[in-house]
Amino acid sequence: MTVSTAGLSALVAPDPHATSVADAVIAGLMLPEDGIPVHDPATGELLAKVPDLDGDAAIDAVRTADSAGVKWAATTPRQRADVLHKWWALLVEHTEQLAHLITREMGKPLNEARGEVKYGTDFVRWYAEEAVRPGGGFREAPDGGSQILVRRAPVGLAVLITPWNFPLAMATRKIAPALAAGCAAVVKPATLTPLTTYYAVDLARQAGVPEDLIQVVTTSKSGQFSETVLRDERVRKVSFTGSTGVGRQLLKIAADGVLRTSMELGGNAPLLVFDDADLERAVNGTVAAKLRNGGQSCIAANRIYVQDNIADAFVEALTERLSAVPVGNGLGQGTVVGPLIDDRAVKQMLSLTQDAVSKGARLLAGGAAYDSAGHFFAPTVLDNVPTTAEVATAEIFGPIAAIQRFNTEAEVIARANDTEFGLAGYVFTENLDRAFNVADRLETGLVGINQGVPSNAAAPFGGVKQSGIGREGSSEGLDEYQNIRFYNIARRETR
Repeated sequence: MTVSTAGLSALVAPDPHATSVADAVIAGLMLPEDGIPVHDPATGELLAKVPDLDGDAAIDAVRTADSAGVKWAATTPRQRADVLHKWWALLVEHTEQLAHLITREMGKPLNEARGEVKYGTDFVRWYAEEAVRPGGGFREAPDGGSQILVRRAPVGLAVLITPWNFPLAMATRKIAPALAAGCAAVVKPATLTPLTTYYAVDLARQAGVPEDLIQVVTTSKSGQFSETVLRDERVRKVSFTGSTGVGRQLLKIAADGVLRTSMELGGNAPLLVFDDADLERAVNGTVAAKLRNGGQSCIAANRIYVQDNIADAFVEALTERLSAVPVGNGLGQGTVVGPLIDDRAVKQMLSLTQDAVSKGARLLAGGAAYDSAGHFFAPTVLDNVPTTAEVATAEIFGPIAAIQRFNTEAEVIARANDTEFGLAGYVFTENLDRAFNVADRLETGLVGINQGVPSNAAAPFGGVKQSGIGREGSSEGLDEYQNIRFYNIARRETR
């Protein structure tokens, strides 16, 4: 199959004045002239180079952070909270710089990047407040012979490995609870988008986080980093966001050291639209769940199931919406969908589209790449996608809306759960009983009911099955960086 580029609207051009904001931030980072190149996915422009550190440098980072962590663990919850509040304030103050930097190195539209800054800073504020509520308990032993005092302590040095698609939020979602719990951190950001992490950590130091407490390690040798660092006895915790395949490898290494682990892994989110759904609300929610970050999100709607009685109207409305979405440089006025992260991602979208159409799916919108310097792919609608198509089972990670139709509630729940993954799911219905019944039966860690963006700093984010272990956000996110201890206090007998 040959996909035609005819009919694609022109790409939105960047605002020529907007690039200077990120350029000023990058210049202030004082990065080396040699190292790993970081490119703008909208233009292919080289933005900067970051250090390509080897195993010895990574161990130096572990040693430095661990030493600083001893003093940090001895600080009071209030002291840690005050520093986190100052970091939050600085991040908010530098919202525009952070947003422009995110757009330049990751590609998402500027307004969406501002939304990521809000989301990412919410974690810092949340854990500034959680730091002074560390939990614990006091109870009497059942036999009455002693009192049990339950306390929490920092788990120790944490290695935090973050993905490229949310370069600020995924970093703050890990760093903030680690600091709140009293832990030091070695952070390895993705080499595609490391600049935001460097800048956020620099602001943390300005806020009063000890200079050595957070160590940022960039390297092109991820496997060597994991093998070296996770086997160091000073490391007691690893948190990773990324693919299930890599997560499995990290879990194997972590098992040797019996490390505490948090893993937020692959997704294959089902989105269910029932015939009693409000059509406009369902379409709006689907657009949000599908096109947020250009579909490059672990909780993006992957398999869109629409009940037969509403399917034609839903498909028509969704096709109309996605056909009109402005695509272009994230710094352009009105851009809704920016570039994909690299050329490999574009080729994957083309392959998924071609495979689906060859197996019987109907291509109703998009399906083509733009002929440009950047990595752009048109928002795409595929209807009547067969279960044999790769797009019906793969984690898409792009702006393809793959629609399947269903008849009964029992049928669609079985199809939705027929995957090894279980991160997010979505339900659109105006029937309250159905909403809760279906949400309860979906095998996922989180469910959006009549909405397409369910994430929140106050919610325990994470998956089930092979989508991960542990939770980020909420009070449960602080638990991941704490050890539970108890003291058994003998009661003196009275006469």
